[in-house]
Amino acid sequence: MNLVYAIIIYPILFILPAYVANGAPVLFGGGAPIDLNGKFRGKRIFGSHKTIKGLVAGIASGILMGFVESLFPGLGFMLAVGIAQSLGTHAGDLVGSFSKRQAGIKEGGHNIADPYVFVLFALAFSLPLGNFPSYYGILFILILTGIMHRLTNVIAHALKVKDVPW
Repeated sequence: MNLVYAIIIYPILFILPAYVANGAPVLFGGGAPIDLNGKFRGKRIFGSHKTIKGLVAGIASGILMGFVESLFPGLGFMLAVGIAQSLGTHAGDLVGSFSKRQAGIKEGGHNIADPYVFVLFALAFSLPLGNFPSYYGILFILILTGIMHRLTNVIAHALKVKDVPW
């Protein structure tokens, strides 16, 4: 049971605030774009899909998830992790979006790094807080992220919440 907890259960609990923060803008976003339609080198900075409302909803949702987890025995540190991961998730998402816009990839366009940028930033932002999963746990998170990213995007597209299935 300890191996299952260390490699599967704990890593899921640890990364859950980032997953929630990443998914919330799809459900609660919309409205004014973060970049206010601004351009850098003639190209949109982030694009119209990155909205102020989505950013706020994503950060708040991830923090709320961390808070809920912090109420359970042994997970009191998860509020701080939730804050760090929520900020890291959206920093990574914005870096990825900016990079895609500057590379000429249109909004909604696919990039092989898409499923991983947000989670790598979330992990990096939470690294200084300690309580990090094992290397095997991190590997599990990366594998799970690839699977979940594809699955949730296909479902969101089928439900007409997203324009594209990636």
